[in-house]
Amino acid sequence: MIGATALLAALFAAPVSAAPAQAAVAPPDIPLANVKAHLAQLQSIATANGGNRAHGRPGYLASVTYVKGLLDAAGFTTQQQTFTYNGATGYNLIADWPGGDTSDTLMIGAHLDSIAAGPGINDNGTGSAANLEVALAVARTGFQPDRHLRFGWWGAEELGLRGSTAYVNSLSSAQKAAIGGYLNFDMVGSPNPGYFLYDGDNSDGTGAGPGPAGSAEIEDTLEAYFASIGVPTRGTDFDGRSDYGPFIAAGIPAGGIFTGAEGRKTAAQVTLWGGTTGAFDPCYHAACDTTANVNDTALNRNSDAIASAVWALADGGTEPPPGETVYLDTFETATGWTANAGATDTATSGAFERGDPAATTSGVATQLGTTVSGTNDLVTGAAAGAGAGANDVDGGTTTIRSPAITLPAGTLTLSFSWYLAHLNNATSGDYFRVRVISGTTTTTVFTQAGAASNRAAAWQAATVNLSAYAGQSVRLQVEAADTGTASLVEAAVDNVTITRA
Repeated sequence: MIGATALLAALFAAPVSAAPAQAAVAPPDIPLANVKAHLAQLQSIATANGGNRAHGRPGYLASVTYVKGLLDAAGFTTQQQTFTYNGATGYNLIADWPGGDTSDTLMIGAHLDSIAAGPGINDNGTGSAANLEVALAVARTGFQPDRHLRFGWWGAEELGLRGSTAYVNSLSSAQKAAIGGYLNFDMVGSPNPGYFLYDGDNSDGTGAGPGPAGSAEIEDTLEAYFASIGVPTRGTDFDGRSDYGPFIAAGIPAGGIFTGAEGRKTAAQVTLWGGTTGAFDPCYHAACDTTANVNDTALNRNSDAIASAVWALADGGTEPPPGETVYLDTFETATGWTANAGATDTATSGAFERGDPAATTSGVATQLGTTVSGTNDLVTGAAAGAGAGANDVDGGTTTIRSPAITLPAGTLTLSFSWYLAHLNNATSGDYFRVRVISGTTTTTVFTQAGAASNRAAAWQAATVNLSAYAGQSVRLQVEAADTGTASLVEAAVDNVTITRA
């Protein structure tokens, strides 16, 4: 990733079409050992070539040769594109997987160069190695998606996005329009990682604004994967510091993952992801950016996330599309959920509301101050109050009900993130649950009972088959209760989604 002083100015604009939403074929698990083996090779290349893999240095060309050899053997059609910067020849490696609609190409990229001061294993061996292993998984599985797949490894990113800029500049208007989406992966294994997604829809409302049309879908696809494994994400701005810059300047939708560079992790982010309040990568742009400077858990999660996004975004085109989103609410805006809609609530405090939650603890975390995405969720008493028990659920049941949702025919799946927290004064009479209201019938489709033990708040993902309600108009109702002895109970839900297969 380039430093903050080497940001890219806007280049071009070109019309694009949105990409398909989800995959019909399940993505493979990407072996962490394979990704780390590629990193070991890049480290060996740097060690044998003056300690770096920088533009114009022999270690960079050796890195290109290593990646190209594996892709050629796997059946990719590769092209080694050259450009000149600072009097030295630079190289981009472009690899096309045969098949798919070339007028609707999904491109996946990462920069392969390091700075001159070090081997650049996190920045950006991690993105390069993860993308390489995903490309090899495409070949191993014989994946033949509807869209054409193209992978790119960029040179001289550290000197101002020179390689990716040269590539985009080399394309005609028609060739730019044929790239329906670009996924960028730069630093996906930082040793003190965060889980940031490029803010395609500008839901954070900061910095450069949204990406081109289709960028929000890329962000949503990645966000859905992390929600499925219970890992919260946060947005990061399209600030021009990596190779998506030339693509979004050309009107090409983009997205990707970033685990953090020289910035420092806040205390709130430590609560969210673990780690320390130090730099996300203390070896950023330094000689110590070696294979020891990588967090295996982050690298493993992100490699699988890349594969999930590639499989999801590359396939589709049928009607209805696989994984079509029927309903989605992240609670960032008010969409008609109604508290105590049935006028049956008995709780005297801690009523469900849409809000920005404050963190509360009482020996264990009882209310999370962070959501799965964005700022708001549905939570029992968003404010912290004077103490952990000030706005918890007391004295009975609290409910919040969705607006009417018209469900189409087909196989339907409800997914959502949730938690129930309580102390050891809770009982099995306390609960969190989700119900479906269809006509005059109310059915519980998910429940978690309390118990006489400490249960810390932690986001979890849940799925429910709603196919029995196909063709009906339904409402969802989220409930929490403190119905036993007086106890400290908190609950929340986020990212409620219904999809049709």
